Formats: sequence, C-alpha cells, structure tokens
Amino acid sequence: MHAEFWQARWARDEIGFHLPEVNPCLQRHWPTLALPGQARVLLPLCGKSLDIAWLASQGHRVVGVELAQRAVEEFFHEHALQPQISQEGAFVVYRAGAVEIYCGDFFALTAQQLGDCQAFYDRAALIALPDEMRVRYAAHLSVILPAASQGLLVTLDYEQAQMQGPPFAVSDGEVQQLFAGAWRIEALECGDALDEKFRQRGLQRLDERVYRLRRG
Repeated sequence: MHAEFWQARWARDEIGFHLPEVNPCLQRHWPTLALPGQARVLLPLCGKSLDIAWLASQGHRVVGVELAQRAVEEFFHEHALQPQISQEGAFVVYRAGAVEIYCGDFFALTAQQLGDCQAFYDRAALIALPDEMRVRYAAHLSVILPAASQGLLVTLDYEQAQMQGPPFAVSDGEVQQLFAGAWRIEALECGDALDEKFRQRGLQRLDERVYRLRRG
C-alpha cells in the first residue's frame, strides 16, 4: 500500500492489525531457528509490535523497520525506553538498549545496514502488501539479508474475493513462488484463525500458516 495509507491508519488509530499480546506462533516456533542469543533479527514493517520486546527479551538485538513515526514513538513510550535518535541516510533511527527501529521506507534499506543480521521475523509485512508489492518485497528481502540468514514467516490465506485487504491473502503456492528461488522453505504449522472480526468482514475461511525459511 502507499505510504499515505498507513500514515492515515496510524493517525486515525485504525490499528486492528496490532496484537495486544506476543504472537503465539512466534513463541512456539522461534526456538526451532536455534539462533545464538546475541543474533541480530530484522522485523520488517514492525509497527509497535510486542514481538519486538519479546525477541529482545530472548537476548537478541532487534532491528525493526517502520514507515509510521507515530508507531515507532509509541513503541518506545509504551516500553518506558528513552531512545537516541539520529538521521542515517533515508531513515530516522531510534535506538534504546537492544532495540533499534529504522523509521522510513523498507525498500530503502540496504544490505550494508543489515550486514551482521542473522534472521528475520515477518508476521505482518508480506500480508500487508498487495500482490505486485509482495514480489518486490520478497526480492528485496533476499538482497539485503546475508547469505547464511534464516527467518520465520507467518501468513494468512483466505478467498480474496470475500474481503478487501489488508491483510491480503497469501497462499502456500504464492509463498513457494516468491521465495523458493533464494530460500529453502519448511512449513511448520497451518491453523484455523477465523474469528468474529473476520466473519463480519465476510470471510468463511482463514488459515494461518507458519514457515521457516533458510537461505538456499
């Protein structure tokens, strides 16, 4: 989606995508990556997710990327952190403790900025993008992450005609098409995520899938 769309969603506090808890899929499957405690982890389109603080609590150095300045500021405020703020290229970077968040366009992120990154976690980035941007996102992720990196990807799949995204439907076939060229893909879980909120939006089926991706 265009930057103005997400800026407006945050300005109107229309952030139903923000979970009030740490994602259970993250807690269940993150240990399978077997990362060292000090590993640097990328969270694309991170918002003010509680997953950021959870990963930091596991000993990781977390680097988030978020377009909306309000989301970044709220994260640090809600966790009682006083960040150091600097301008670095196309980004305003907020740092406190083990967390740094790059405020700006994900597609401006470079491999140099992620040189020692060992992993990524995506719960809300891929499904936030329309189909043509998902292709660009997957390609950019493969370019900026180091060769030995791996990641945890969470997607939602449903009949796209039943609901206008975001979140957008991303099928298993699309995941294979987007990532199989550069990553080895392992499906970890598929569960029913349909709740009343999505039923009211017209959905009859909503599958949540979790994948482990390793650079091939």
